[in-house]
Amino acid sequence: MELQKRIRIYELGSLPPFLLVFAGTIAPVDHRWNQHGLGGDNYRGLCRNLHPGRVSLLHWSGKGKPWVRLDANRPCPLDALWAPYDLLQTPFALES
Repeated sequence: MELQKRIRIYELGSLPPFLLVFAGTIAPVDHRWNQHGLGGDNYRGLCRNLHPGRVSLLHWSGKGKPWVRLDANRPCPLDALWAPYDLLQTPFALES
């Protein structure tokens, strides 16, 4: 991580340091457990669909976050799954 601070050696978020911790002793996770990629395509900003079948965890990995797209009125279809949990969108006005 000290090297990463001085010289950019990777561009993939937290995954490379995580892989270093486990020294390559990893196994793939079935997509039914982790529906990743809902943040969209990092290059073109395209929306992605769910994997077929049931999933246990929805992961908006990538640059596109549902709260940003919802606030900008440019949501992907699956961002509606996040909307009920958006703490900034209250159904009532808070009085000061």
